Amino acid sequence: MIFPIFSLLLMFCNTTPKKPIKKPSVDTIANFTPLSAKEKEYYHNAIIPLYRNILVDKGFNGAIIAAKNGEIVFEDYHGFANFKTEEPITANTTFHLASISKTFTAIVILRLMEQGKLKLDDTLQRFFPNFPYKNITVKNLLTHRSGLPNYIYFMDGDIETEVMRVIRRHGRKMEVRRRVIRKGKSFEGQATNEDVLKWMVDKKPSIEAGPDRTFKYCNTNYVLLALIAERVSKMSFPDYMRDSLFTPLGMTNSFVFSTKDIAKYQPSYVGSHPVNLEKFDCVYGDKSVYSTVRDMLQWDKALYAGNYVSRPTLEMSFKGYSNEHRGEHNYGLGWRLLLNPDETIVYHNGWWHGNNTVFTRLIKDTATLIVLGNKFNRNIYAARKITSVFTGNIDTTRLIE
Repeated sequence: MIFPIFSLLLMFCNTTPKKPIKKPSVDTIANFTPLSAKEKEYYHNAIIPLYRNILVDKGFNGAIIAAKNGEIVFEDYHGFANFKTEEPITANTTFHLASISKTFTAIVILRLMEQGKLKLDDTLQRFFPNFPYKNITVKNLLTHRSGLPNYIYFMDGDIETEVMRVIRRHGRKMEVRRRVIRKGKSFEGQATNEDVLKWMVDKKPSIEAGPDRTFKYCNTNYVLLALIAERVSKMSFPDYMRDSLFTPLGMTNSFVFSTKDIAKYQPSYVGSHPVNLEKFDCVYGDKSVYSTVRDMLQWDKALYAGNYVSRPTLEMSFKGYSNEHRGEHNYGLGWRLLLNPDETIVYHNGWWHGNNTVFTRLIKDTATLIVLGNKFNRNIYAARKITSVFTGNIDTTRLIE
């Protein structure tokens, strides 16, 4: 649902007090200043009406945490983990993070880089000697600048695009494309990352652009990054994530879903109808991390502290690498970025089946919003407006889903 602009502005004017806390400097980000009881109460009370208006009154089914300086100032669990049994959502309920999973895959790759086990300018042939696409690097995968097609489409029937004509608008060359769907053979069975790689090697689906020519968000990139982590670590990606990230960071309820987890598959919902296991549900790297809002706060704090990868590496990952088009939106190394004069907002949203997820980090304000839902609801993406209680500004920017 899209709120009328006037109503949205009125809602924020009536519910968002002036911000009482001075923003910390960059030098103090890793050493959070403890919040007083009064400050916590302020944030909590300011969030309540926004949470109700944006989420609860619009059918929200999920979990939310808002944190400032690493401390929870608002937390709630609303609805059912299982609609059939009416099992309620609790702090231990895990949600499919969908594309937020890419943030984990990217940081793992950067950690392997820091350990000297790979380089960002390594081409994919180092890891997959028979890979048919040349001159694509690890960095191209991280930044979605590989030009590779999306496996979700080419393994479900071949999809091609062709240039119909070239026009000029406002002095800029623009290509008008038409999507041509040529239904070919579809993958049968439960796909794995190795199946995606083999399909590409054997069938060579057409690329959509040359390497590093343009930004093209594509799940295939992160499927291959997970395979690279497996080749380098000599461990399965779910096991490597458990041993090298989830367990050390205290993310006790987090895991990567794979074929061994099929028996405990947790459906998400569209309306009250569960979405059954589908053939791409065991492919990981681009998705398939399950977690809780509290575990995600642990992840957030580890990023602020810089104790998983170094501070310079994090700064590199929060830099935009696609500048061929002007605008506030960009993509770093596993992160979406909203660039504005006041602050760079680092975030990633997600959608898979009935899951909608939001992970927004206001680094300058040392504030974080985590919203995880298991019942399809686009209003979850509007929840980032709740961060106005930390910035003191009404936020009307539309973030990319």
